Amino acid sequence: MAAALMQILVFNHHLFEYSFTMGHELETKRFVWLIAVVFAMVMMFQYIEFPNADVASSLFSANKGQIGGKTAHFHASNISNISNSHNNISDAATLIPPTFLPLNSPNVTLPTAVSTTPSNHTISLGPNTSDPDRDESKSFKDFKELQKNPAHRDNKSSAEDIVLTRDVVTISEMHDMLAHNRASSRSMKPRWSSAVDQELLDAKFQIENAHVNDNDPTLYPPLYINVSRFKRSYELMEKTLKVYIYKEGEKPIFHQPQAVLKGIYASEGWFMKNMKASQHFVTKQPKQAHLFYIPFSSRMLEEKLYVPDSHSHKNMVRYLKNYLDLIAGKYNFWNRTGGSDHFFVACHDWTPSITKKYMNTCIRAMCNSDVKREGFNLGKDVSLPETIVSSVKNPLREFGKKPASQRSTLAFFAGRMHGKVRPILLHHWENKDPEMKIFGKLPKSKNNRNYIQFMKSSKYCICAKGYEVNSPRVVEAIFYECVPVIISDNFVPPFFEVLNWESFAVFVKEKDIPNLKNILISIPETQYLVMQERVKKVQQHFLWHVKPMKYDIFHMILHSIWNISETAFAMRVTEEIVLLTSMQKQTHSGPSSDVLPEPQTHLSRQ
Repeated sequence: MAAALMQILVFNHHLFEYSFTMGHELETKRFVWLIAVVFAMVMMFQYIEFPNADVASSLFSANKGQIGGKTAHFHASNISNISNSHNNISDAATLIPPTFLPLNSPNVTLPTAVSTTPSNHTISLGPNTSDPDRDESKSFKDFKELQKNPAHRDNKSSAEDIVLTRDVVTISEMHDMLAHNRASSRSMKPRWSSAVDQELLDAKFQIENAHVNDNDPTLYPPLYINVSRFKRSYELMEKTLKVYIYKEGEKPIFHQPQAVLKGIYASEGWFMKNMKASQHFVTKQPKQAHLFYIPFSSRMLEEKLYVPDSHSHKNMVRYLKNYLDLIAGKYNFWNRTGGSDHFFVACHDWTPSITKKYMNTCIRAMCNSDVKREGFNLGKDVSLPETIVSSVKNPLREFGKKPASQRSTLAFFAGRMHGKVRPILLHHWENKDPEMKIFGKLPKSKNNRNYIQFMKSSKYCICAKGYEVNSPRVVEAIFYECVPVIISDNFVPPFFEVLNWESFAVFVKEKDIPNLKNILISIPETQYLVMQERVKKVQQHFLWHVKPMKYDIFHMILHSIWNISETAFAMRVTEEIVLLTSMQKQTHSGPSSDVLPEPQTHLSRQ
């Protein structure tokens, strides 16, 4: 190609000499014609060599695409524009008058052939919802692929060619982020005071000044960041917390936990079931409530309102907005705090995106807890454990143990090839090492016994992310007393503000998958035994019971929400006190300005 360009330059030079010496003999028109022919030849040559380039801009623009350097800018902009056109989902939701639309409203476009009649029966979510991976419909998978591959390219590259480039936030950095976000909380101050405000402030003071107390035999101190603080906070939650549950909302999206008590969305169903049945925490008097629960199922929202192949969340976003308009118009509780004392519990992967526009001020308990990509607000949102329940009558069925001495497999993973991380895992470790039992989806077995047996006989259980950071394998590993190995960059693990996760789990960066075995065998056997023993002790926080028990998963989820509530409120009140003190200093003058009254922590009540 360089030689061809050189020939053209030489040809141009000869033409110029010829035109110069013969200029007096040739007519002006012939000279112009020759120059035009040469220009046309150059243009034709460049088009043949670079058929996809913009020829004119390449010749005359100072911003040329580089060959052998960085990719030309027009490629990046094209991909960015396509990506934005697919991901601008929440903005598509139009504002609607503040009336709540039922499922049969003409203003909500429903999927065809879907019954909107409320049912008291459990809705079938597919035959394989108890599988550790999502039993996603074709439309759901298509939507995911659309997000991951906005330009609709055929992904024919091997697993080796996939480059994982996202910035990684370490567990230590997450703790720093949590402390910073709490210290700089900007949640809305109450527009007017309430009797419950002082109760939250008193609770916060007692938690901050909790005495050292590590003599509770049910709490093993190494598992916790601060066991005394957790114990005191939990006690005050049991003593103080009252939750009001909104009665508004149509089944099955609202108020029907039976629809999601099994399968991978079980956490939202079991929490709703236990919360609605609680006589201890629930109050029917909203003025007594510290928190307000919005009892909807994200799974049922998707099941009833997502239009297959539409690649749009518009219906779901609009439906939730109409609900908020309803309760905000009927009551003044949302308006008092801007929703910052309201919460919901939802496990669908789409929850962050369908709630970020109108419900972002709420305390959002979500399984999809990606601190970098999905807008998960560490310090305001709650990481919800994703659990699989195979039996509603006995959620602890298959709960079993094998001592460490009988765990002959070093590491185990099996699952569908969702996302980009799992294909890399299999590329490096499937059938590569007898100590590393790394598979794709296992053949079906009764009650998933093959999968369970592998978990029970392995020292380490690999919890590799799929489409999103969350996976039920984390809780499954704990359930079967297998040390979790979490390969999911930027995943905020459940109960992060309480548990010292690095004391009983291993975190491996996605880029370190090729070195996975070396990382695991570098852990001394004595350290593994310590971690495995701690997994046994932390189990109590991840178990569902037909009737909730102290420190179980229901109470731990509620405690995470309570913890954020009392912390955020105390920050708002502290800011108010500081502002009040500053105003007093500015308004007082003379000798009396040197002596100011003590700031009052008790807010005025109406």
